[in-house]
Amino acid sequence: MKLTLRVWRQKNADAPGAMKTYEVDGVSPDMSFLEMLDTLNEDLILRGDEPVAFDHDCREGICGACSLVINGDAHGPERTTSCQLHMRSFRDGDTIDVEPWRAAAFPVVRDLVVDRSAFDRIIQAGGFVTAPTGSAPEAHATPVPKADADHAFEHAECIGCGACVAACPNGSASLFTSAKVNHLNVLPQGAPERETRVLDMVAQMDTEGFGGCTLTGECATACPKGIPLPSITAMNKEWLRATRKVKR
Repeated sequence: MKLTLRVWRQKNADAPGAMKTYEVDGVSPDMSFLEMLDTLNEDLILRGDEPVAFDHDCREGICGACSLVINGDAHGPERTTSCQLHMRSFRDGDTIDVEPWRAAAFPVVRDLVVDRSAFDRIIQAGGFVTAPTGSAPEAHATPVPKADADHAFEHAECIGCGACVAACPNGSASLFTSAKVNHLNVLPQGAPERETRVLDMVAQMDTEGFGGCTLTGECATACPKGIPLPSITAMNKEWLRATRKVKR
């Protein structure tokens, strides 16, 4: 396959950026999107040009490091991570636009790399339990209803990639935050911080400059792990409950 890539290039957060066009030949349909970018970078290095900077780590759809807007869609045309998107999703001769996540809370570091440390600070605000657990407890020591366990596991699948923010027209991080809140609040281990967790994490999300949620649903559509939109509604109910309890 021969492809035309239009890639966002930007030296740093303060420098102006622009789309730059490259031709990439010899692309196999079995390559992942990141392997295709590796091929581009090999060509650029051989020509003495600066390679395109992009985030990646495990390349197995687990870590959430890869973060590309491909032809206007977070992670591309398939509901998966950028590293698990394969070139068979495109056709020979296609023109592909590759951009970083677009959100005020995710400033560009270089080219396609953005700073997602805002997510870390949201986690630090309340994504933890204070109950001392010591070593791994016996599995049956703390009974958890099956429905609650399933609910927690569903939300624990969030890998923090940021696709929800990139897809949201408001740049909201509500889906990410709700996944972390609902994961812990439904479990008995997370009960002691149930109220403070949701209040602190939502407050931190607002402090970081993410937009407000209007439930457009783009976040859930783009999420590679299928975190459902009702997760946000559940978080909002938790927030209202906690607010009323604190006022009392």
